[in-house]
Amino acid sequence: MTSTGGEQARKTAEGLEYLSGFGNEHSSEAVPGALPHGRNSPQRAPLGLYAEQLSGTAFTEPRHSNRRSWLYRIRPSAAHPAFTRIDNGALRSAPFPEGVTDPNRLRWNPLPEPATGTDFLAGLWTLGGNGDAAQRSGMAVHLYAANASMTGRVFSDSDGELLIVPERGGLLLRTEFGLLRAEPGHVALIPRGVRFRVELLDETARGYVCENYGQPFVLPELGPIGANGLANARDFLAPTAAYEDVEGPVEVVTKYCGNLWSATYGHSPLDVVAWHGNLVPYVYDLRRFNVIGSISYDHPDPSIFTVLTSPSDTPGLAGVDFVVFAPRWLVGEDTFRPPYFHRNVMSEYMGLIEGAYDAKAEGFLPGGGSLHNMMSAHGPDRDTFEKASAAGLKPQKLDDGLAFMFETRWPVTLTPQAAQAGHLQRGYDGVWQGLERHFRP
Repeated sequence: MTSTGGEQARKTAEGLEYLSGFGNEHSSEAVPGALPHGRNSPQRAPLGLYAEQLSGTAFTEPRHSNRRSWLYRIRPSAAHPAFTRIDNGALRSAPFPEGVTDPNRLRWNPLPEPATGTDFLAGLWTLGGNGDAAQRSGMAVHLYAANASMTGRVFSDSDGELLIVPERGGLLLRTEFGLLRAEPGHVALIPRGVRFRVELLDETARGYVCENYGQPFVLPELGPIGANGLANARDFLAPTAAYEDVEGPVEVVTKYCGNLWSATYGHSPLDVVAWHGNLVPYVYDLRRFNVIGSISYDHPDPSIFTVLTSPSDTPGLAGVDFVVFAPRWLVGEDTFRPPYFHRNVMSEYMGLIEGAYDAKAEGFLPGGGSLHNMMSAHGPDRDTFEKASAAGLKPQKLDDGLAFMFETRWPVTLTPQAAQAGHLQRGYDGVWQGLERHFRP
């Protein structure tokens, strides 16, 4: 990407306006009068536009969980040529019949730098996942590394919604609903089937993606916490309508039942002039997360840090949770303050956006990640344990790191490329070596 292109994208990103509120019924029009009033599909839509509904849930799902939006566009989505299969690159989908479901603790360094000219789509690299994309269950963990903007093509994922977690370099996301700016420390949520293009705001970009095949992400229930706390709905920002009226060849790539398919349109499909509904993309600043924690003793379960959750058919059991370890105070008395040693029926993939993670100060790098699959024993490394066990328990502010976790109900099966990757850390088990016997009967 040229510096001029990056400067133009950043200038565009800095002037964006948003709509506020997760799950709200939003409406927006880029041209006054483009939205019809009193009905969704009038005999003739305003301004010669086409009315089209995008459904992210079944028509008959309960009102509280139903997701749909009405789009008013220059051409209907149905006006396209046939799609043909293209190479999947390093992108893979569940199930993973050639993969390995590994009980070992695993950790990776950041992705190697990509070849020149690699955009977001070409730079997607699948670590693993679970479930079945065609059955709309489970999830996948991807990483991306890019040094070029997507030009002349857009992407959509029919298999699941995409939670994009930038770690290095900002992104300008041009979607059917409008534009979003996502910098490191933000997350962007792109609903299933929504078309978008990624432009880089810096020379390079790197980060993580959770592909959620299951129920759409929602804010977690607060239970005894009460009416407020964790991620506030008002801090999720949706785009205002912005459209492209572009004639000429545009490649549209869709991920469908695990494979990439391509068609060349004669126009840009990002041509929505107005829209209304509650199926929309969002951006969220993780630093706005309202951390809840113990003010007496013990270390609360990390589920208290859940930003978004994809429910399953079992209450309280998530298909996938997105959890953030944001800056916070630790004040527990007579408490081992870092995350404790544990084994978990859930599987945990953790990534680091910036700084250091309080349970493992060495070897866990921004842009890297660790996988602790179901029932694999894990916890703080030896140095962290020794320091935390002997530390004076004064109030302590953790503000030098921003980490996150994709926690899922099923084990994560690795892709062969992840199991054999050159950036897989050999000897990760060594961080727990030297934990001495202290038992004195």
